[in-house]
Amino acid sequence: MVKYFAKEDGRLRALDGAENATWVSILPPFTQEELEDVAQQFDIPLDYITDSLDVEERSRYEREEDARFVLVGTPILNEVEDESDAIYITVPIGIILIPGTVITVAAHEAHVLRLFMDDRVKNFDPADEALFVLQIFEQNVYRFLTCLKQLNLKRDLVEEELFNSSRNRELRQLLGIKKSLVYFVNALSANELLKMKMKRSDFLQIRDNEDKSDLFEDIIIDNSQALEMANVYTHILNGTMEAYGSVISNNLNITIRRLTTITIILMVPTLITSFYGMNVDLPFDQDSYAVYYIVTIAILFSILLGWYFQRKKLF
Repeated sequence: MVKYFAKEDGRLRALDGAENATWVSILPPFTQEELEDVAQQFDIPLDYITDSLDVEERSRYEREEDARFVLVGTPILNEVEDESDAIYITVPIGIILIPGTVITVAAHEAHVLRLFMDDRVKNFDPADEALFVLQIFEQNVYRFLTCLKQLNLKRDLVEEELFNSSRNRELRQLLGIKKSLVYFVNALSANELLKMKMKRSDFLQIRDNEDKSDLFEDIIIDNSQALEMANVYTHILNGTMEAYGSVISNNLNITIRRLTTITIILMVPTLITSFYGMNVDLPFDQDSYAVYYIVTIAILFSILLGWYFQRKKLF
């Protein structure tokens, strides 16, 4: 779906066509013909649009004549409902800058772009191309930070259930969180490298604008903070899973030791009664109370053996 927008009287307006549009948004559903029409209408390489739809593309920027292209990763909620799959994944957002117009392309509904469509970003004006790109970067970092906090909160809740449960459900949930953090670390690392290169090469041509330069610097710092948070949460999660693995192994050893001890204790009466099952002369075999003697002796030996194991803290 191709939508055209412009800021009029301080509010974002949807337009019927590309004329007077300062922002063109391409979001699903769309057809290949629509993509080709946009590329031809604005005289931009079709690769800029199709690359933005490839979830495997890394963050980067390019320039071809008057067209500038930026690709940045953003988090979205994973639509797969399996608990062991990632809760969040990262997909690219393509930003194409041409004189007078900004074109954004995404293969999935992106929360970051929805904020701008709903006109919920302060001082947003797509006519200011450099500021628009910086605001997309800024809202994208905020989105990463929000998702990281949600993942950390979910991890805390799962951990509380984990140490009071022997089920695999909590482990699958932790695995899903870990996969999300891996996606975040990779995307944030690529985004940070992209922004540093853009700032060094003055890709947005804002070197002489102190306010925008300071904003860009703050965005880079926030991105670094988000990356550090993702790394810290990943290390904590790895430690949690390793600790729980040790707890499971220790509980298994304790259970096997107890079962072995019980087996040894039960072996004593089994051994005694086995002797009296033989067709040979044994003590008390002619006595009418022999069965009581045998049971009493077996119980005494079992109690004595149990007391010994208890004293040695083996039971």
